[in-house]
Amino acid sequence: MTPTARPHPELRLHREPFGTAPDGGPVERWTFGAAGGVTAAVLTYGGILQSCRVPDRDGRTADVVLALPTTAAYAADDTYLGALVGRYANRIAGAAFTLDGTTHRLPDNDRGNTLHGGPDGFHRRIWTADPVTADDRVGVRLRLRSPDGDMGFPGRLDVEVAYTVDRAGTLAVDYRAVGDRPTVVNLTQHAYWNLAGGGDVAGHRLTVDADAYLPVGPTGIPHGGAPAPVAGTPFALTGRPLADVFRAAATDPQLAAAGGLDHCYALPGGTTARPRRAAVLDDPASGRRLETWTTEPGLQVYTANGLGTRFGRHAAVCLETQRFPDTPNRPDYPSAVLLPRQIHRSTTHYRFTHIAPTNTATGSPTPLSSSGAAAPDLRRTP
Repeated sequence: MTPTARPHPELRLHREPFGTAPDGGPVERWTFGAAGGVTAAVLTYGGILQSCRVPDRDGRTADVVLALPTTAAYAADDTYLGALVGRYANRIAGAAFTLDGTTHRLPDNDRGNTLHGGPDGFHRRIWTADPVTADDRVGVRLRLRSPDGDMGFPGRLDVEVAYTVDRAGTLAVDYRAVGDRPTVVNLTQHAYWNLAGGGDVAGHRLTVDADAYLPVGPTGIPHGGAPAPVAGTPFALTGRPLADVFRAAATDPQLAAAGGLDHCYALPGGTTARPRRAAVLDDPASGRRLETWTTEPGLQVYTANGLGTRFGRHAAVCLETQRFPDTPNRPDYPSAVLLPRQIHRSTTHYRFTHIAPTNTATGSPTPLSSSGAAAPDLRRTP
């Protein structure tokens, strides 16, 4: 008998009102994805990934990102829940940097430093939106103009970010920015992932494809010197449960200071032309697997150490693809400078597949792809 080809899942896109921003501007929610598969919802306020529904190994869907129900709740949130952050993701030491001999003063919103572009960064803006429709993907393209001097950053910056879901269930985030004078740019997506759809992530297993990370001081700014090797430390993440990391915080000074992970990993190859795998997150209970692929040189891993009572400590893990923290003050790091007429481009893919139930013979999950075929193990992809 000749096998019958499986039909492609139907791609859907829907737009609806989602309240108003604090300035009274209307906010929209764009929902898109494959019927019966991965679907995402993005707000024009903050470019927020407000939902990402993914089937488990048995086909039951759940939301795998932490979310809030209203625009007002997001406007009151100070944890960047699901937001697009910029102009500069992560921290800039001393809330200042010097570029071409001019010192630029920025807002201090994190222990003497600037965090995620300042208190009125891109996560507080209303983005304009247009649909993205193609044969193999669907989504929304967001646009924002950041004026010269915005939060202290020099030059006008025009930013585009496209969120799309393809028929295979990959959520792609493509960034593009151009400026009219020298400036610094570092954009990321700040989703809080919980593949179980609830509870904490202590049972999630995390692999980070990096041999080194950036140790930090008491305010989250990296120490001087080269990235530190992860070998022989709790920062060597090779599919171990995150519970192991949380236990190590009792004795490891780096983890203890942050209450868990809040560190940038230096990915091999620096900035790349094509996305390569940076991390794998598994939830053995539901069978959901998330692979993060990126062109960026760094991956900030944050285990939601301070979310408060709404969600609880360690309720999720952030996998923020980005340039290194404090790069504008660190000429030894891969540059984040964007010159006029240059185009800043970056791509991150979130690929969802499944793993089988725990193998009773080995005590470990057996990896499977979404089609049921054997998938790669947790060693680094060549």
